[in-house]
Amino acid sequence: MTETTSEINIAAAPATIYRFASATERWPELLPHYRSVRILAHDGPSRTLAMAARRGIIPISWVAQQTDDPQTPSIRFVHLAGPARGMDVVWRFLPESGGTRVTIEHRLQFSFPLASDWLGEHVVAGFFIDYVARRTLACMKALSEAA
Repeated sequence: MTETTSEINIAAAPATIYRFASATERWPELLPHYRSVRILAHDGPSRTLAMAARRGIIPISWVAQQTDDPQTPSIRFVHLAGPARGMDVVWRFLPESGGTRVTIEHRLQFSFPLASDWLGEHVVAGFFIDYVARRTLACMKALSEAA
């Protein structure tokens, strides 16, 4: 199993950051590394999304189910299709003195055993997840602190 955590301190209230983070349909206009987000289905607090980003010039795409919990607040994504199928991603917004600590936790267990730990750690986590998550958090920081 591959597990990663990306985090950042943001000088804004959890609700402000959550508003930007949960509006995934707006990510392509808010986050320059996202190419598109399309809502495929919507059911209460959950929706299924076709998402596409880029890692430098390399395009990546996947389908995920997003479940919002504005009370906690937290956002959960489960990758349904794409290179990280089965990955569980949880965003948490933890109030701290002077702002909010935002964490994005990724958990991935490939369904094939051969070299899955190495692929998860070095290819998926090291090359794609870290790159996209760091840029996403940096943009969320800039947007939320300017709001």
